[in-house]
Amino acid sequence: MASAAEPVIAPKAKGGIKKIALIGAGALVLAVGGAAGGVFAAKAGLFGGGSEKAHEDDNKPKLVPRADESGHSGEAAGGLPSKFKASYYEIEKNFTSNLADTEGFMQVSIGVSTLYDAQVIENLKANEMPVRSAVLMTLSNQEAYVISTPDGKRALQKQLKEAINKALEEKTGFGGVDAVYFTSFVIQ
Repeated sequence: MASAAEPVIAPKAKGGIKKIALIGAGALVLAVGGAAGGVFAAKAGLFGGGSEKAHEDDNKPKLVPRADESGHSGEAAGGLPSKFKASYYEIEKNFTSNLADTEGFMQVSIGVSTLYDAQVIENLKANEMPVRSAVLMTLSNQEAYVISTPDGKRALQKQLKEAINKALEEKTGFGGVDAVYFTSFVIQ
């Protein structure tokens, strides 16, 4: 018989290290399998990273790097162009709209700039009617006392840029207008 003074020793657990190694190996297999499945799903287009999207992006306008005096484009870290060339386009017909707060009206002529290739300007020309409509809707919401100030004119330029880009995005899937400029501006 065992005396009360002798400690009771529990039997050793068999295979403790083996169980931990087996669980670790199983977790590793699941992680690698999950990563491989995720990469496969992304390439197959299940998460929007498919090959169809890559072909659509090929048709979108590209940024145009500015060439320096030696004819080479300046490059920043990572090989990306450090500066881009702006292209300008003046919309031929002026815009006339009533003002929101008075019986007066405004007449403006605008031009736009883009840092993208000529496709943006071609899209602008091809979709002139929806662009003109968006500009006129924006102008008709203006108040004379606001747009008579320099800050008001700058805010209007921003609103016009957003309206033009929204119209182009709806029609072509890409905006690309970086700035709007007034070439004439009359309030009466």
